[in-house]
Amino acid sequence: MGILVVDDEPSICELLSDCLSFEGFEVDTAYNATDALSMAESQRYDLVILDIMLPDMNGIEVCKRLHIEDKDTPILFLTAKDSPADKVRGLVSGGDDYVTKPFNLEELVARVRVILKRTRSGFHPQVNDGKNSPEGSVTHKLHFADLSLDEMTYEVFRGDNLITLTATEFYLLHFLMSNPKRVLSKSQILNGVWQYDFDGDGNIVETYISYLRKKIDRFDPPLIHTVRGVGYILRLPPDKKRFQQK
Repeated sequence: MGILVVDDEPSICELLSDCLSFEGFEVDTAYNATDALSMAESQRYDLVILDIMLPDMNGIEVCKRLHIEDKDTPILFLTAKDSPADKVRGLVSGGDDYVTKPFNLEELVARVRVILKRTRSGFHPQVNDGKNSPEGSVTHKLHFADLSLDEMTYEVFRGDNLITLTATEFYLLHFLMSNPKRVLSKSQILNGVWQYDFDGDGNIVETYISYLRKKIDRFDPPLIHTVRGVGYILRLPPDKKRFQQK
């Protein structure tokens, strides 16, 4: 698998190139946004590791431009900016994950493998067991209230409204819809969606829950709820329990 590392610090590019090459990846490096965009235009990469603070262009803008060419290319931000606002900007712009400097090489490689497992090997959710399907037949669709998700076409609807989600938002919603009416902790969501086998950053869960709500819960009734101090749950509000599923 091909990885493009974009950072204006040659030492970091060299370190990541050596480490990822040792892990079996083919690695190219770029020290600025101009070269990175040119390289991405001539060759498709399976993953881009992207510094936010580049000399000629902000990494957020680079991410947006990369996704114009290929919206499915996953982006892992590598940044010294670790404030919640900076992380939100990176994730909302289309980033799949972020690692802050200074970073642990083992953790970074683990996150790379998780992203590639999700995107390159294909999304293989466990389909419904058919208990809610006619005559027990297996379905590739999940339903909750007026919310529906199709595992085969990657389409999500609230009622008749098509909702466009990023890949990570889709995985998160799928996990919530696979566990309706069940309170899920941040660690459970990290393991279920990001598949981290280490202590991942729970802030990424908060960020994606917030972003997913803006798309799913702009329609009534709201379905994604916070259980303070515990986690999140997909359920109808108490006054909407009789809401009919479509």
